[in-house]
Amino acid sequence: MIDHLKHMAVFARVVDKGSFRAAAQDIGVAPSRVSQMITDLENHLGTTLLYRTTRKLALTTEGRTLYRRVTEMLRSAEAGFNEINANTQDPVGALRVSVPAFLAMSDLSTAMAAFIKRYPNVALSLHYSDRRVDIIENGFDLAVTAGTLADSAMMSRKLGAVSRALVAGAGYAASRPVPARPTDLEDWDWIQYQQRSDTVNLISETGKTEKISGQSQIEVDSVNALYHFALQDVGVTVLTENLAAQGVASGALVRLLPKWRPPDIDLHAVWPDSSRRENLTLLFVRFLADELGR
Repeated sequence: MIDHLKHMAVFARVVDKGSFRAAAQDIGVAPSRVSQMITDLENHLGTTLLYRTTRKLALTTEGRTLYRRVTEMLRSAEAGFNEINANTQDPVGALRVSVPAFLAMSDLSTAMAAFIKRYPNVALSLHYSDRRVDIIENGFDLAVTAGTLADSAMMSRKLGAVSRALVAGAGYAASRPVPARPTDLEDWDWIQYQQRSDTVNLISETGKTEKISGQSQIEVDSVNALYHFALQDVGVTVLTENLAAQGVASGALVRLLPKWRPPDIDLHAVWPDSSRRENLTLLFVRFLADELGR
């Protein structure tokens, strides 16, 4: 049986993901390799575990029995890893993490680099995307989310906040009258971010909030694209402070309305309340919160 432990784990992953291709992508091997491992397991057991059709997979009676036992085995193994990690200064394991793409070059990513230096036996698989993901459906152990935390049964912890700035290309700003208050930007061209509402909130030094609904000729789904198009002098936009500072330092961007600022974006770590790697996840979250809180 020892020779087929990996085959059984792959079998459970195929069932969980619903297809050979999805399981292969999650594991990081070719779909043909996953298919062969299932065939080898069936040959070893002398029975069919999965009915294969062009549209979906279905468990046989024997497959359901094995799947139930294998998931129990995997849960026990994960529990063992968690117990060991909870009592050691040298945790071992892997975490699959979803992170907003605009944080690829940020203090958060720097904190993650510090984590793997501190814990060399922990591997991180980081997936950067500006689109929200389903943690469980996509097989993530943890997700970092930006903005208001949605109501959910997930566990969560605030990690920190990201400062933002209102900017425009230097050439574009020079072609317009200098704005004195937010309403002066209503007729400016805006570079719109799809994951943000059409209305931009700005907060004054005294705490007063005003809303702007600017005109938008271009809309993008990437913060890096916002930065690029701002450099092309096609309008005004809101950028994370790290990108805004980079553009201002080069002279390509200028800050607008220095007495007003967009609200910060809160960052949260979110993970299932029945995480497979609970202690490792908690260690990772605490480390990030501590690093970002300094």
